[in-house]
Amino acid sequence: MKINCFSFHVGPVRLYRAFFIKKGFMNGKGGYVYIISNKARTVLYTGVTADLYARIIDHRDKKYHGSFTARYGAGVLLYYNFFSSIEEAIAEEKRIKGGSRQAKINLINEMNPEWRDLFPDVEEW
Repeated sequence: MKINCFSFHVGPVRLYRAFFIKKGFMNGKGGYVYIISNKARTVLYTGVTADLYARIIDHRDKKYHGSFTARYGAGVLLYYNFFSSIEEAIAEEKRIKGGSRQAKINLINEMNPEWRDLFPDVEEW
């Protein structure tokens, strides 16, 4: 779940920490940063989660109807990276989101040059 921390009246670090503690993510499991796209590969969305499989299912099922990924049909997993702590994953998500579209494309090309959907690999875990 992506949180816009600027819409709340608490600091972004406290908000992220409170959210992840509430969801049970701060228990040493770590977290994933991921990039998904639509079928035409024209949209890129970067997110962070402790449960990659469940989160991609959420995107594909359009669980959050008004979200960016639901509006643009993003649910094709093109990139993911695991971090041992959720804080590291959040920092990497922010770094990627702060970069250019070309930087995201380069990141995808390093891991997945064919831009194939990586979700079937995740399903096999």
